[in-house]
Amino acid sequence: MQQQEKAERGVYDAAAVARKIVDVAVDRKASDVTLIEVAKVTTLAEYFVIATGNSDRQLRAVANAIREAMKDEGITLLREEGPADAGWILLDYGQVIVHLFDEEQRAFYDLERRWVEAPTLLRVQ
Repeated sequence: MQQQEKAERGVYDAAAVARKIVDVAVDRKASDVTLIEVAKVTTLAEYFVIATGNSDRQLRAVANAIREAMKDEGITLLREEGPADAGWILLDYGQVIVHLFDEEQRAFYDLERRWVEAPTLLRVQ
């Protein structure tokens, strides 16, 4: 089965997808991009990608770039929540969940502390 067909059926290499999302976020100048592996501590997902944007506009740009990159890979967006003007956006790709925050919301939700038992695999300041 080809990679695109697997992705369309929800079967894909979650680690590779998470890494691709990190790369896209970094390319769009998101800051403090963090990849944590949550698979051993929850059934919600395998990975969380957490990133900070400096403005609503940047949050939207990062989210749009991630959506486009995942669409190109054949990865289906299962759910999206949060308006950028509220300071957060969540993109749910099943095995990989992306959390985009402005600085204030990132500090408020403090996901790294809440998921402290999950190993941090990568952090790009």
